[in-house]
Amino acid sequence: MAKMQKLEGMTPTQVVDALGRYIMGQEDARKAVAVAVRNRARRRMVPDEIRDEIAPKNIIMIGPTGVGKTEIARRLSALTGAPFIKVEATKYTEVGYVGRDVESMIRDLATTAITLVKREHQKEVQLKAAKAAEDILLDILFPVSVSGGRGSSENSDEQERVFNTTREKMQKKLQNGELEEKTVEIEVESGNSGPVFDVLASSGLEGMDINFQEMLSNIMPQRTRSRKMRVEEARRVLMQQEMEKLIDMERVTEEALHRVEEMGIVFIDEIDKIAGRESRQGPDVSREGVQRDILPIIEGCTVKTRYGPVKTDHILFIAAGAFYVNQPADLIPELQGRFPIRVQLSPLSHADFKRILTRPRNALIKQYQALMLTEGVELKFDNSGIDEIARIAEDYNNRTENIGARRLHTLMERLLEDLSFRAPEMQGETLLINRAYVKEKLSGLLEHRDVSSYIL
Repeated sequence: MAKMQKLEGMTPTQVVDALGRYIMGQEDARKAVAVAVRNRARRRMVPDEIRDEIAPKNIIMIGPTGVGKTEIARRLSALTGAPFIKVEATKYTEVGYVGRDVESMIRDLATTAITLVKREHQKEVQLKAAKAAEDILLDILFPVSVSGGRGSSENSDEQERVFNTTREKMQKKLQNGELEEKTVEIEVESGNSGPVFDVLASSGLEGMDINFQEMLSNIMPQRTRSRKMRVEEARRVLMQQEMEKLIDMERVTEEALHRVEEMGIVFIDEIDKIAGRESRQGPDVSREGVQRDILPIIEGCTVKTRYGPVKTDHILFIAAGAFYVNQPADLIPELQGRFPIRVQLSPLSHADFKRILTRPRNALIKQYQALMLTEGVELKFDNSGIDEIARIAEDYNNRTENIGARRLHTLMERLLEDLSFRAPEMQGETLLINRAYVKEKLSGLLEHRDVSSYIL
């Protein structure tokens, strides 16, 4: 439980600062999630008799698109090592209608947790798997003959010495990468496949019978087939197969389900789209029905998954919506009560856009500089250029649909479109992006009041 210990050791201030490396502004929202995460860690340290009575402090984020709602939840998951899944409320329908049932979000969360924990366990057995894969490759490259194999009583000491010496030389070549291009034939596990499994995979009916695929997996034998490939590729395939053998999947499953119940985070986006008065017909017929189906999941129930039952009592739910038309008060009262913390995210300002362009570790300017550097072109942005990009982004968000930080993606693409096209012929050059350059490249946009055909 190294990740859980890491989480428990972080103070709310540290969580806020860590999120601030990627999310500019929105301090209220960052504080809210930091406190919610810290409360989960505190809950695990309280006496047993009160622990189960402490409910998670679910959060609903309100604000326009592109201001950081999804990014906060996603970065929080990466920071804490918690199983995380993002779902869209509009993908679910009331029981009885065609569409995904709401319990599938918990099944998907369990699958995510299995993958997360399995990856951690794979790292623990990586060295053992690498050694086992090397031994298999060595046996293929230098097979033991029936007449001259090791341990045969008919072999003389001299024959055994020569055999061992030659094998050691071959092993050193293998370890030094001298045999990477050599072709070998290995047995590859193909897993369960075929028409039945292909139909199941493409039908989207994974929720109709939780254990159906698992039952078929147990009935159908594991198949293998011979494949010829280079040593370099064969090593990766064999390592993966050996790691699968070394991992205790029962332990992985137990730990993953525990992590889901104690640390799981479900981010429900577009929750405003299922708010509002019930419609008697048309696509909105199941709005309130979806809310009522989601309610027991958030209140706390047990959901059956292919890995085992999952209790949702202490999963953290973070909902988000722009609420342009509807309001949180338009949700059914029972669902409102399960989101005690409401956070209003502010529209991005000129200063926010400047920070987004430069400060985060994954800042757009850093991304474009890295991309152009692969072509040998050095891209430099001065303060006036950055200021102008931020001003235009804010201006268009105010004048048209406010899409938040996503406005910067389309502006940057338009700004550097010609450069991206000509970059292979500009190797060794340095280009300065200043206010004049930005105005020149975006002048066509500035002249049009209706920019809907230029910027989404």
